[in-house]
Amino acid sequence: MKKLRDNEHITGYVFTAPFVLGFLIFTLYPVLSSLYYSFTDYNLMEAPRWLGFDNYQRMFMDDEKVAKSFQVTFTYVLGSVPLRLIFALFVAMVLNTATRAVGLYRSAFYLPSLIGGSVAVSIMWQQIFGDQGLVNSFLTLIGIPSSTSWIGNPSTALWTLIALSTWQFGSSMIIFLAGLKNIPKDYYEAASVDGANAVRRFFHITLPMLSPIILFNLTLQTISAFMTFTPAYIISRGEGGPLDQTLLYSLYLYRKAFSHFEMGYASALAWIMLLIVGALTLLIFKSSTRWVHYETKGD
Repeated sequence: MKKLRDNEHITGYVFTAPFVLGFLIFTLYPVLSSLYYSFTDYNLMEAPRWLGFDNYQRMFMDDEKVAKSFQVTFTYVLGSVPLRLIFALFVAMVLNTATRAVGLYRSAFYLPSLIGGSVAVSIMWQQIFGDQGLVNSFLTLIGIPSSTSWIGNPSTALWTLIALSTWQFGSSMIIFLAGLKNIPKDYYEAASVDGANAVRRFFHITLPMLSPIILFNLTLQTISAFMTFTPAYIISRGEGGPLDQTLLYSLYLYRKAFSHFEMGYASALAWIMLLIVGALTLLIFKSSTRWVHYETKGD
């Protein structure tokens, strides 16, 4: 026993065992199980029945809702991610020049991201963009009477979700702010001496020096956008309306799994999402060789 107690390898195994067991039981096993279920007909009540590739064939050949959810999701991602990053970078640059109460401002801007896509925030957003919400009250106040339910209007419903995502830019802002703090001021001073204005300094110094941070935020926010669920579920009451205009892929997956109890089909949907997100992440990293600047490489 003393020999085992003094063995450093045994000590390491003991300390890593909780993580390893947790990973095997709560991550690897569910992932492999979902891969198996994606080839079966499984409704939780009966034993899985093997179908082969029927779920995947149904997804791409017979289920029109899948195509609609793809369209809505990609529109959401392409609309929310750039706007979120632009607002985050803009506010970070403003806070980077502020000297008074900067800690208070950081906390205020970060708070929406801290509470995240919670049910309370989604309900608040539902009230703000309702037919008698804050948006219509403001428009009436400035002389533009409106009684439109922005959430109930098919042409604007998805954009209310994009606006909610953009409003929660605090996490990206904090990361951008940390990156801005690490850019040497000597670069800006040298550029000013050479006659570069603020716009040229931004495009020739700030953006290149921040490009690794932009890559990190872009990857993180793209994955997060594909996983968005709570706002769409609460605002559309789980239906993805109006006219399926807020039917995000994650919401459709949830409906198939927990409303229709088609666990096998939902597992197939989940694996397709995993492949799409993985492919887009790989594409982002492959393209980064053209626009990301690393000082250590001497680019």
